Amino acid sequence: MIKDLESAIGYQFKNITLLQNALTHSSYANECWHDSLKSNERLEFLGDSVLGMVVAEHLYRNFPDRPEGELTRMRADMVCETSLAAIAEKLQLGSYLQLGNGEEQSGGRSRPSILADAVESVIAACFLDGGMAAAERFIRDFVLCNVPASQLKNKDYKTTLQELVQKKKNQLISYRLTGESGPDHDKQFAVEVTLNGQVVGSGIGSSKKRAEQDAARAAIASLFPGEI
Repeated sequence: MIKDLESAIGYQFKNITLLQNALTHSSYANECWHDSLKSNERLEFLGDSVLGMVVAEHLYRNFPDRPEGELTRMRADMVCETSLAAIAEKLQLGSYLQLGNGEEQSGGRSRPSILADAVESVIAACFLDGGMAAAERFIRDFVLCNVPASQLKNKDYKTTLQELVQKKKNQLISYRLTGESGPDHDKQFAVEVTLNGQVVGSGIGSSKKRAEQDAARAAIASLFPGEI
């Protein structure tokens, strides 16, 4: 069955255990081995960085007339949870995932956050197995084909907030993790964003990064409602 996924990806692994690891959710690792290090979370961490770098280079080279802020928003749109989950659905990645019983019963195979994380993990697996060329081929075939031509689907709220507050001098924005809840395989993070020491927004998300985006969105809605 995993050979079908290799065919869909267009890459044959020399070390198939890397791909198998990329498809192992933390709920399965915790349930079967009681060891979260056997899940795809470390691969997700690596894949996120590889993906961001390749997309950033592509945008830099192919959009020489776009300013830094717009390039940042374009990259965010291409690597956001919604976009990556759509790629996972195209590859039917959910059907290959190893999930714990609880996650299986709660619809984990179609959960956007799990699917997006799996895509990043597969990118990392390609990178480790075949080098940057293998990772770039996956990203070219499934991510760079969706470069937003004009209208962005998802705002990078952190960048937007930074740009808005910097219209005045000496403005300091910072993000602070205020709490975590839920089991290891389905955590929720809470974050506050402050402006010059004052809390201006709070948010939650399935990762710290997503919680920060939600907090920034709340801050914009409060401080600059016309920008949402």
